[in-house]
Amino acid sequence: MNDSVYVGNAGKDAALDRGWLLGHFKDSGDPRHSEDVEIKWGVHEAGEERSVWVSAEERTALLVLISGRFRVEIPGRSVLLEQQGDYVVWGRGVGHSWYAEEESVVLTVRWPSVPGYRVPER
Repeated sequence: MNDSVYVGNAGKDAALDRGWLLGHFKDSGDPRHSEDVEIKWGVHEAGEERSVWVSAEERTALLVLISGRFRVEIPGRSVLLEQQGDYVVWGRGVGHSWYAEEESVVLTVRWPSVPGYRVPER
């Protein structure tokens, strides 16, 4: 067994940590621990929306639609992701929010992985 290798299932593992598969918040001995990047497998019910608008974002983010229909709101613009593979990237300092127009699965990659940031749970 190699402790620097982890094999899992995004759907199952995501349910254990609010969707997050990789980032600073994983135990330091876990191969999924990273201070450089965070990866999330987000499964969202139709009508689900972000609980609070993100402002003063310190990371760059990439959000890719796997399935469904998903809207990302950024200042002055609404981006609709409706075909598998549609994606949006936003940089540091760009606030955002989102809304699942249909049941959706999205993959989010953020960098760097910033300790201490967490959206309050509803």
